[in-house]
Amino acid sequence: MKEERVIIMGAAGRDFHNFNTVFRNNPAYRVVAFTAAQIPFIAERRYPPALAGRRYPEGIPIHPESSLLELIRRHRVSKVVFAYSDIAHAELMHKASAVLAAGADFWLIGPDATMLASSRPVISVCAVRTGCGKSQVTRHICALLADAGVRPVVVRHPMPYGDLATQVVERFAGFDDLSLHHCTIEEREEFEPLVGRGTVVYAGIDYERILREAEREGEVIVWDGGNNDFPFFRSDLEIVLVDPLRPGHETAYFPGEVNLRRAGLVVVNKANAAAPEVVARLEEDVRRINPKAEVVRTFSRVIVSDPGAIAGKRVLVIEDGPTVTHGGMPTGAGYAAALESGAAEVLDPRPWAVGSIAKSFEEYSHLGPVLPAMGYSSGQVDELRRTIEAVPCEAVVSATPVSLERLFRTQKPMVRVFYEIEELPGAPLRRAIGRFLENAGPKC
Repeated sequence: MKEERVIIMGAAGRDFHNFNTVFRNNPAYRVVAFTAAQIPFIAERRYPPALAGRRYPEGIPIHPESSLLELIRRHRVSKVVFAYSDIAHAELMHKASAVLAAGADFWLIGPDATMLASSRPVISVCAVRTGCGKSQVTRHICALLADAGVRPVVVRHPMPYGDLATQVVERFAGFDDLSLHHCTIEEREEFEPLVGRGTVVYAGIDYERILREAEREGEVIVWDGGNNDFPFFRSDLEIVLVDPLRPGHETAYFPGEVNLRRAGLVVVNKANAAAPEVVARLEEDVRRINPKAEVVRTFSRVIVSDPGAIAGKRVLVIEDGPTVTHGGMPTGAGYAAALESGAAEVLDPRPWAVGSIAKSFEEYSHLGPVLPAMGYSSGQVDELRRTIEAVPCEAVVSATPVSLERLFRTQKPMVRVFYEIEELPGAPLRRAIGRFLENAGPKC
């Protein structure tokens, strides 16, 4: 049988998982390249031979997505697999049209082809967009499981932005592990709040191996989704978040709409931050699209470490990076906290941004007067520090979940902003987890 030549379009996550589960040992296909998008500094690497398997003794090159059409022509590619998330339906079809015009098929691989089965009960927490509040819900669910005497282990959607050969299986049980694995700021944003509460987190590249390690340690596996990707594990309870601050996005992005249509429980988060009629209309839309799902509301409460240090001051606001970059939000919880705490002025950091931080503002022109917590390399972390130091503010309002003080020192007073889930009367999430545990039975 002649091998079909394949390119996988990715962003250092779903692309590697699709390769591992569908293509690595499949003699019908030859993956000639990955392409990389969305995240800086992840192209021009190589998927290493140790991960690629015996059919790929030299590994697989990773090129910028901008070279895709040339790669199709050069390698006579017959199929292009799209394998990253949080992309508008229209943009996705523009990419598909370019691939089809170049002579290759455009392939979307569905959940069933790549989901791994677990011997433990699995709860997945996913969303229709980046920035809906998955991390808050994951933390809350872990607390509910612990309250019930059940030990959770979180497995996080991949973020292997460094040396791939060393990131096959990563375990985070303490803050030192974040440095041990050379975590980027984006990785720290996801791992640090969980580790700080005593929850063990796994991540990496080979999710078959990761799952087996997690099963030995946890009684329930909590899949913490990234972007708006669907789960890598077959889930006993699929929880999906929708965002009333972005109504309409639940059916406008891939694969967020896939998640919404699969969900067993839909959480309308941030219900306290949107108009009641918007929340009600969103719930109606969710029930129309997925009538089998239970729909509940939660509040997202913003907690400011020292509101008095903001009142009357000229401040710089730092936001969670993915939410305000490819998540499409112009501002986030930090900006809202600054206004609510009476800041005299929120300074736009653009005039003082340096290096790749300045380029981020060019790439994400929708950004409001906030600084995304970009830190995908040590050099970019230093550019973030230099930008903070250059802004003539009286205080910094930091809404990234990361403690930036662990990464660098700054002369500016730092006020932390946290956000946590608040259950509504009746505690619908607590009740849902209680029912889940009753049904899980001896698997726990």
